[in-house]
Amino acid sequence: MPKMVNLKSRSMSQPPLKSLHSEGSLSQTKIERFSRLSDQKLMESLKPGQPGSLKTRSDGTIIEGHHRVKVLRDRGIDVDSLPRDVIEREDAE
Repeated sequence: MPKMVNLKSRSMSQPPLKSLHSEGSLSQTKIERFSRLSDQKLMESLKPGQPGSLKTRSDGTIIEGHHRVKVLRDRGIDVDSLPRDVIEREDAE
């Protein structure tokens, strides 16, 4: 089971977010649906510790939250400062 680390504070060093998927592979239906939500609603939906939270690898690669991050980034929001749940890969033995 992967270990989750919660980075809630900007004072902790967070790498910039980077997408696991190319922009062209994102679902336009999801982009349109999330585009109808306010910045605040989108950011709340990404908060750590809840279903659908922003999940990344330790290097900032997004595992969950791609579409909402794209919408916020397109609106000029500093998504790199968002708190996130960091999923650590277990070492292969």
